[in-house]
Amino acid sequence: MAGEQALEAERDAILAALAPLVDGIAATFGPVCEAVLHDYRRPERSVVAVAGSVTGRTVGGAMSEIGMRVLARGDEAADELNYVTRTREGTLLKSSTMVLRDSMGSVFGALCLNVDVTAVDRVHRLLGAFAGLDGDPAEPPTTTFGNDIDSVVDALVDAHRHKSWAELDRAERLALFRGLDARGVFAVRRAIEQVAARLGISRASAYSYLAQARAATDTTSHGGHA
Repeated sequence: MAGEQALEAERDAILAALAPLVDGIAATFGPVCEAVLHDYRRPERSVVAVAGSVTGRTVGGAMSEIGMRVLARGDEAADELNYVTRTREGTLLKSSTMVLRDSMGSVFGALCLNVDVTAVDRVHRLLGAFAGLDGDPAEPPTTTFGNDIDSVVDALVDAHRHKSWAELDRAERLALFRGLDARGVFAVRRAIEQVAARLGISRASAYSYLAQARAATDTTSHGGHA
């Protein structure tokens, strides 16, 4: 018990030490940059410090689906650097997510940087057209950033569902729950109830499909052997 309390105090101290850096990073790179400090011990209000307004995050806001993915990987999570994504409003971002670990190596948070490169992308496309270069780059994935964890979960459910629940066969239903689980949705408190409501099924059915999806994943990861 004392050891866990010491680790909690250590995590708090790390977050407190990093908080001033958030303002410094955003001030250095200007209005196109946003720095966000997350405490993954509380996913529904993980933002403990933020500077810049690229995604509209505020202190006390929820983690994004990128944070959920990191949370799902647990202590196996690694830094994700210089990936490109797009907000649901169309803003093109170049982002980095750097995980925070305590002295035991446990992941408990992240420092995230989001840079609005929309204008740069437009200039790049214009110069490419002027130079006669054909072909558009691959469209980056859309990511939901929100201060409300419910909106993030809803967006993930909708992104993984291409038919109504009644139109999905059993394999597709299991694949839906497997995909949501892999993205860290069920690490969020009350997410199972929200997913069930979004799909129009009972909470018991949602728990059953999640258990079956996880059992199938475990079997596959062990090469099909019990």
